Amino acid sequence: MAESCLLYYITDRAAFPGDERGRRRCLVDKIAEAAIHGVDYIQLREKDLPIRELESLAREVMQIILEQKTESREPRTVLLINSRTDVALSAGADGVHLQSNDILPQEVRAAWRTGAYGAGEPLIGVSCHSPQEAVQAAANQAAFAVLAPVFEKKDAAATKPAGLDALSQASDSGIPVLALGGVTLQNAESCLRAGAAGIAAIRLFQENDIATIVSTLRG
Repeated sequence: MAESCLLYYITDRAAFPGDERGRRRCLVDKIAEAAIHGVDYIQLREKDLPIRELESLAREVMQIILEQKTESREPRTVLLINSRTDVALSAGADGVHLQSNDILPQEVRAAWRTGAYGAGEPLIGVSCHSPQEAVQAAANQAAFAVLAPVFEKKDAAATKPAGLDALSQASDSGIPVLALGGVTLQNAESCLRAGAAGIAAIRLFQENDIATIVSTLRG
């Protein structure tokens, strides 16, 4: 579809079968698979985990990504922690993904300068639900936005989808905008044609062979 298509895997270990230990192992393996095949962003979104367990998981995941970067001639995968700047700093992650009602990117940068010990600027993504929120994310100097849901989702039928027109408008915000929500291999191209810089998903990556997904979405 597009060689430059950005790919964003959002994790959900609860969707894997088995007990907690088994689900965590499946998640770590899937993250490794994503890093090997060049998924651009991985958002660790395990919101139900206690902070210490989230930090432990984030460190384990970050080590896997760093090892892949060492082995690869073209390292590209970065790790973002959902909402928790403190966990991102503790684990040495690349940045955070903020929900629409979270703190501002400026506040993340201020905390990063205090706690990262010269580790550079954080990568900050922001969730948006309208073109106006995407414009605001750009004004707040987010690196990119994720617009959701673009399409109707089977498990959230009561949530009104934003649609391709809203995605197109959001894509004019001045920062890259990725499409999330009900995105499949069949409708992903329509998102890119509408102006999306890439595709974000949970199930699309987590329930499929990532090599196939990456090769298809990047043509």
